[in-house]
Parts: sequence; structure tokens; C-alpha cells
Amino acid sequence: MAKSYAKSQKAYEDDSVFDDSKILEAMKKRQKGQRKPTSVALDESTIKDLKKIAAKLEIPYQVVMRMFILDGIRRFKTSP
Repeated sequence: MAKSYAKSQKAYEDDSVFDDSKILEAMKKRQKGQRKPTSVALDESTIKDLKKIAAKLEIPYQVVMRMFILDGIRRFKTSP
């Protein structure tokens, strides 16, 4: 089986065209800082509850978890 390299494809012969809006969007995401993956052990019932809330909000349940964590941190910081 012969090797095929990307640069040998005809698409590489054409000039590259970049979408400025996509580049700017990616840069903004990068500037916000990268998220570090973590692991949290939760009861199955807690995960089910998170998924129900997420379904109502039409967002992934991991985003709901992040929202709750960030809200809890904000409340802790502002409490006397």
C-alpha cells in the first residue's frame, strides 16, 4: 500500500483561504483561558437530577455542573 501525504493532494495546490471571523473567534476562546479537566465522583441520582435540569435548559449536563460550581464559588466569596 503506497503512502499518501496531505501535501501531495490537489487541494494543497490552491491558495489557502481563511475565514477571519473564525480566526478571531478562536483567538477570543483562547484568551479566556483553557479549562483543566477534572474528575468528580457523584451519586447516580445526582447525575440524573443534573441531566433533568440540563434537558429543561437544553444544554449539556456538564455545563449545568460548571454553572452550579461557579455559582457556589461566587456565593462563598461574597458571603461574610
